[in-house]
Amino acid sequence: MRWTPPDFGVFAKLKVRNLKRESIMNTIKTLGIDLAKNTFSLVGMNEQGKITLRKTLSRKKLLPYIAQLNPCFIAMEACSGAHYWARQFNMLGHQVAIIAAKFIEPFRTGGKNDNNDAQAICEAAMRPNIWHVPVKTADQQAVMTLHRVRQGLVKERTTMINQLRGLLSEFGIVIAKGRYQLQDVIQDILEDADNNLPHLARQMIDNLWQRVKQANQQILSYDRALAQQVREDTTAQRLMTIPGVGEQVATAVSANVPDPRLFKNSRQFCAWLGLVPRQFTTGGKIRLGRITKRGDKYLRMCLIHGARAVMANLRDKQDKVSCWVRELIVRRGYLRAAVALAARNARLIWTLMVKQEDYKVVA
Repeated sequence: MRWTPPDFGVFAKLKVRNLKRESIMNTIKTLGIDLAKNTFSLVGMNEQGKITLRKTLSRKKLLPYIAQLNPCFIAMEACSGAHYWARQFNMLGHQVAIIAAKFIEPFRTGGKNDNNDAQAICEAAMRPNIWHVPVKTADQQAVMTLHRVRQGLVKERTTMINQLRGLLSEFGIVIAKGRYQLQDVIQDILEDADNNLPHLARQMIDNLWQRVKQANQQILSYDRALAQQVREDTTAQRLMTIPGVGEQVATAVSANVPDPRLFKNSRQFCAWLGLVPRQFTTGGKIRLGRITKRGDKYLRMCLIHGARAVMANLRDKQDKVSCWVRELIVRRGYLRAAVALAARNARLIWTLMVKQEDYKVVA
């Protein structure tokens, strides 16, 4: 068998290719990643904003590839799994930012596909005034999991109660709106043999009522879990000193806002929650509309419900805040007053978190 000398040109080409790949990886300063379940599109840019990398990786190959890069700025769109990947990339020494989808869309050029999305994410990340979503820890996400499951069960219970009222109205039995109104009379209706309710309908309504009672017990257990979270969180305990801030608001804010100093001031925090008026300003003429409703609608909803609870218990209190709320109700109406009080509480929340103080009642 004749011996053939090795082709050193092949080895030289491989070496040049590896050196070229390493040089490209070293020039990446900003990396945009379009997240998905199984495939991830990556676009890297250098300091001048020139694209030096376009790549698609599987889920298993993403972390090993990111680990080979020099420390850079990695940006992702806020979506499912973004906080998990942000924590993983942080541990590898990279600086990570999560950007809301509405801030990325204006930078997309061409059709919507994964590569164009990754490029838009990368370009948005290079802008200095783009707001970044705070990265949550695993424990903070666990607390929000409790909130989301509870919120879903409350919606399911409301659906079942409305279904009960609708089914009973088909047989001439009308119940007033509200959970407590139904709970007060439903058992008497099921036990009343003279209301001409057919046996099959009575059985189905009873099954639905049992499901409502199970949901009540499960929601009560979630409320106790939230109370336990408050006992373990000093920040949540401090926030609960504010009238209108209960366990839901306190634990949700503590989980959603890891560092309040990410916001310049209390108004910026209030704007992040969508509790400030939308502006229609042009030519120097300022026009204010309804609230923007940006940010987490669950947290905003809890703040407004807390404000309504305060307003329902005003009575004849003569402290400064109570008098202000009563005047606001007369001047602007009940709903606007509730939003105004929620915005005030949001600003107080930011102030107490920054100063680490308890709320003091203004006489």
